[in-house]
Amino acid sequence: MSSLPFAFSRMRFRNKLNLGITLIVMFTSILLATFVTRLSADALLQESKRRGQVLAGNLALRAADPMLSLDLLVLKNIVDELHTVDEDIAYAFILDDHNRILVHSFNYGFPVELRLANLVKYGENRSVRLIDTGKERIYDFAVPVIVAKHTVGTARIGLSRTKAQAVVQGLIFTISGLTGIALLVGIVISTQFARRISSRLGQLREHAEDMVRGNLDLRTGKNLTRNCWEIQNCTGHDCPAYGDTERRCWYLAGTMCANCNPEDYPGKMDNCRDCPVFIENAGDEIQELSETFDVMALSLRKHIDDLQNAQKDLTRQQELMRTILSVSPDHVSLVDRDLRYLAVNTAFARFVGLSENDLIGMPESMVFSGDADPTRRNETLSILSTGMPVNREAFITSASGTKRWLHILRVPVHDERQRIIGVLTTARDITDLKSYQDQLIHSQKMESVGKLAGGVAHEINTPLGIILGYAQLLQEDVPEESQIHSDLAIIEKQAKFCRKIVADLLGFSRQTGSEKKEMCFNNSIMEVVQLIRHAFKLDNVEIITDLDDRFPIIFGDPEKLKQVWINLLSNATEAMEEGGGLIRIVTRLDVKSFTITAMFMDTGSGIRPENLSTIFDPFFSTKPVGKGTGLGLSVSFGIIEDHQGTIEVLSPLPEGMIEKGQLESVPRGPGTAFIVTLPLESSDGEAPKTCHDKNRPAEATNDTE
Repeated sequence: MSSLPFAFSRMRFRNKLNLGITLIVMFTSILLATFVTRLSADALLQESKRRGQVLAGNLALRAADPMLSLDLLVLKNIVDELHTVDEDIAYAFILDDHNRILVHSFNYGFPVELRLANLVKYGENRSVRLIDTGKERIYDFAVPVIVAKHTVGTARIGLSRTKAQAVVQGLIFTISGLTGIALLVGIVISTQFARRISSRLGQLREHAEDMVRGNLDLRTGKNLTRNCWEIQNCTGHDCPAYGDTERRCWYLAGTMCANCNPEDYPGKMDNCRDCPVFIENAGDEIQELSETFDVMALSLRKHIDDLQNAQKDLTRQQELMRTILSVSPDHVSLVDRDLRYLAVNTAFARFVGLSENDLIGMPESMVFSGDADPTRRNETLSILSTGMPVNREAFITSASGTKRWLHILRVPVHDERQRIIGVLTTARDITDLKSYQDQLIHSQKMESVGKLAGGVAHEINTPLGIILGYAQLLQEDVPEESQIHSDLAIIEKQAKFCRKIVADLLGFSRQTGSEKKEMCFNNSIMEVVQLIRHAFKLDNVEIITDLDDRFPIIFGDPEKLKQVWINLLSNATEAMEEGGGLIRIVTRLDVKSFTITAMFMDTGSGIRPENLSTIFDPFFSTKPVGKGTGLGLSVSFGIIEDHQGTIEVLSPLPEGMIEKGQLESVPRGPGTAFIVTLPLESSDGEAPKTCHDKNRPAEATNDTE
């Protein structure tokens, strides 16, 4: 049996098609013949039974009157007449109410066993039994003779089942003959159909073989009787289908018919199927396959031409790239997965003291020893395994013995399947740049220290002393219970606070310490918010606080930290547009790292990327002259650093830091976020201390006022 599938697979397609159609016709014919024969046989037998019942019923009706008058001669004539008229009736006889024979149609004596073989039960109107006499099988029909609702006897008729079966057999023979004729006709038709299909497929096979041999100019599709421009009466000579007798218009892109889809095949087929050109010229699936072969051949010819042109362009670009790399001062090299050089440029070969031809195929370990660049081999293996690029600066000894600073960038190289096949390395000599950078950093440090020490006293101390003096004098002229006296007291307090900040700046330049103590982190922020909220509201700046409800305690200088908060909030307000904006303050306690983080986020104009690295430098300011000294963020940075904390800046503001619902009613710019992280009071494994037992500020920790 296992050889049958193999033999079937090696058969010719035409033979397979013939065999398949023949089996289908044969199976269908046999199934229909069997089904029809069975139905016909059952129908004939049922009809025979109904006929027997009718004859027996008629006999019982005709025998009723003679039985009442005991006229046996009439009964005999009725029985003989019935037996003579219908040759399918094997016998007929009549019994009285005691099942005694009155008359019968047997010529050679009545068989005794037949008398009681089929009795009608009480209450039944008939009885049918199949009786086997040994020679044939007979349906025996028994019908009671009823007069005035009393049974006076039984009429019995025997109908031959054998004769009915002979009729059925003749019907089966006829149906079988017709089935055979239909099968023969089906085989003849299927053979012609298979020959037609196989010949068309053979043409496609020959076309495919010609394409394999490189002949892309042959056509297998039939010639059109009328072309699209003839059917449409088109005069559009600019249409790509006009005059093209080799390709069907529905395979071409950019056709100019009014109902054409501008997409390429097969996207335009949805529109073309309703086109009169397609309806007239479209054929069956084999014709569509032939036309597709023609289109494929033409497309292949076009693609081959494009590839040849692309190859020429690629060769020209390779020569151009080789020239660029050869004159580039950067060191460029490429190694494969075996850590062998595949390509290098002139600058790299000069740096390692070898020729380009000698380097090709040489292991990387032979060019760079462990002393020259100890991390290079491990980097290469890491990039090949993880795909993560490397960007670093290294101090490497060249072949001439000089040590040079190099900025090295190493990236993985992928193939078309995104597999890593090598590592590309570029290295730029930044020795001179490093020297200039060190000198510049040193100069900036010296300049910043000088500006910080000399500028603070000149710029701040004089006006601050005047403010403080006048505030103290004015307090003496107003009642202590008045609102003015309270406001002047706040001015005096904040002026002293500013004077202390100036002293701290000068002390910072002399490395002096701070007065630190236990303090509630959230309270210091809320005190500042209470102080400036009203003034900010006048500028349409809304402050939203979202403070950690655990009220952490830190060890710090409350006044200095308040100055940091004021500086950050003031900078945020000054960065707002004229229509105002939103400031959101968030604090979060991190129990695992024993730190507290405060985030000051605004919707202002943001900070330019080139200024992010110098935003905390002393006297750096983007404000106009006279609007600020540039000390605020520098002082804040020093205060946070004195508290062993960090301060970071993000601009523009990352998405999600301010909820969308809070931004609907305020002007919005790129925004800025200052993130301050400070250590808690202790980190010896105990739970962080909180100020739940101390007095909290009047405001809730989360508000939007």
